[in-house]
Amino acid sequence: GARGGEGTAFAAVGRGFGLEYAPPLSSRDTMRGIFSAQREWSHDLGYAIAATIRGVVRLDDEEEFSEIIKAYLAEHRYRVTSVKSGVEGLKKVMVADYDLILCDMLMPGLPGDMFYLAVEKTKPQLCKRFIFMTGHLGDKKIDQFIRSVRGVMLWKPFRPEDLLTMMTTVLRKNGVE
Repeated sequence: GARGGEGTAFAAVGRGFGLEYAPPLSSRDTMRGIFSAQREWSHDLGYAIAATIRGVVRLDDEEEFSEIIKAYLAEHRYRVTSVKSGVEGLKKVMVADYDLILCDMLMPGLPGDMFYLAVEKTKPQLCKRFIFMTGHLGDKKIDQFIRSVRGVMLWKPFRPEDLLTMMTTVLRKNGVE
């Protein structure tokens, strides 16, 4: 798996392509500082894709973290709907097709893997729009799930430009220009 700022790519025969990225940050405070310090920063690639406002649903039970991301992405022309659980997220995706789904893996009630499987059964076209996130680097169950669905994972904490780059990659992969 990815460690300390390394990015890794993996492919399985007939299974597609997946990305992992683990930036070298050590705490939520560091992440908060980076997001705050980079409010003026404009990531060319991410901003170009976001020139049209894109809808994003963000599932994370850490409210402060969600609010930081929501504010940052709003500055880059993303409209973010934040929810605290997989159950709330499922209600949102049942009534709207979001351009991206940012999904924490460990949430109360309905964790990220179960949320994904529920979306897969009800709105399979949205499954290619997921970006999974977790701070639990090296969790075998999470690693196995991400590989089995050919998912994209961003390890917490991460830098804002890494989130925008990952979002741009997923949007382009899905033909959203």
